[in-house]
Amino acid sequence: MTDIAFIGLGNMGGPMAGNLAKAGRKVAGFDLVAASCEAAKAEGVTIAPTAIDAVKGAGVIVTMLPAGKHVLAVWNEILPHAAKGALIIDCSTIDVESAVQAHALATKHDIASVDAPVSGGTGGAKGATLTFMAGGSEAAFAAAKPVLEQMGKKIVHCGGAGAGQAAKICNNMILGISMIGVSEAFTLAEKLGLSHQALFDVASTSSGQCWSLTSYCPVPGPVPASPANNSYKPGFAAALMLKDLKLSQEAAKAAGASTPLGQHAAEIYAAFEQAGHGGTDFSGIINYLREQGRK
Repeated sequence: MTDIAFIGLGNMGGPMAGNLAKAGRKVAGFDLVAASCEAAKAEGVTIAPTAIDAVKGAGVIVTMLPAGKHVLAVWNEILPHAAKGALIIDCSTIDVESAVQAHALATKHDIASVDAPVSGGTGGAKGATLTFMAGGSEAAFAAAKPVLEQMGKKIVHCGGAGAGQAAKICNNMILGISMIGVSEAFTLAEKLGLSHQALFDVASTSSGQCWSLTSYCPVPGPVPASPANNSYKPGFAAALMLKDLKLSQEAAKAAGASTPLGQHAAEIYAAFEQAGHGGTDFSGIINYLREQGRK
């Protein structure tokens, strides 16, 4: 019997499924992209011919998909074939409304469900150091936690259905805003003749300290592991940051929340993507800001 079915074996899902296999789980995976299936197979995942075949007999089902419409379509397809008493976990980053609808679908089929989007990027997926923000009942979270712990380092129960997505959207709005702020500071420092290292040494130990500076510094040198030292290869692509910022603004509009910096950050990343840089790491926004300063 398969322990876990994993649907969506892309840049994040593939390594996550591989970590479950390495932890001793029997994992049946499926993805529409043949290359993703092959990569996951090399990590110990058994590839099923269809999503339905993957979930048959599985005690736990994990999905990692691009958007809410994909999650709802896949759940509608596979839930009628899920084993009685199974648990389904969605690790995609999607809108809160779709997450709530997905939970309702699971309830309709008497399947326990958790929305558990992740933070940590491809490095965290490969290293099993992801942070999971989980939404769902206490019982469903308790069942999901041992599975999530084999793919991540920090597991937080944020509340009921959709709460995981709400936390992810809020977190990444902070991240998008802070990366722009850090990048603006470095572009100003350059104009003022201040070295990257000098600004980093001051800000990283002062009130300007934040993750975007100390872990993901947008200029080469101060943080060797940051994408800035690898030609801004993602990492976390700018197109994905834009997706999350758009989700934050949709949620803000629906909830009646004022998020002017979140809105402006979304506009800046939209311009960056429109300029052809959607596949660049989101920290590459510093190059867009430099270009704007030269105009």
